[in-house]
Amino acid sequence: MGIRAIRHTGIVVSDMHTSLRFYRDLLGMEVWADFQDDSQMIQDVTGVKGAKVWMIKLKAEDGVSIELLQYLSHPQAVPEPRRACDIGCNHIALQVDDLDSLHEKLLAEGIEFNVAPIVSSEGFAKFTYCRDPEGVLVELVEIRK
Repeated sequence: MGIRAIRHTGIVVSDMHTSLRFYRDLLGMEVWADFQDDSQMIQDVTGVKGAKVWMIKLKAEDGVSIELLQYLSHPQAVPEPRRACDIGCNHIALQVDDLDSLHEKLLAEGIEFNVAPIVSSEGFAKFTYCRDPEGVLVELVEIRK
């Protein structure tokens, strides 16, 4: 009866191609679905009348998914980035194998970080925050062995 797992995280984007480059090309996630939906069902479920949504679903090695959604029917400008302390859903955390190498790769691609990867206070993980092209906070975490 309780929650069995987290199925996916949905991120609304203004430019699918730019976001896809970040999550697929730079972070290495795999696209497993790519489609558009303007059905009555999607309008009813989302509560967005006239919605036409382009959805791309990506998965990590463990099968957890990120769903990118671009509302083609309702284009919007990218809002001001949320701060880590703002109330509400404010970041996603992705586990990686080699944070230092990924950090260098993303820096070379112009991705900005608050700090270089640091070890958590309990010593369990190394982590850092960056932002995706839409301003979503992304925590990159390497579990220390």
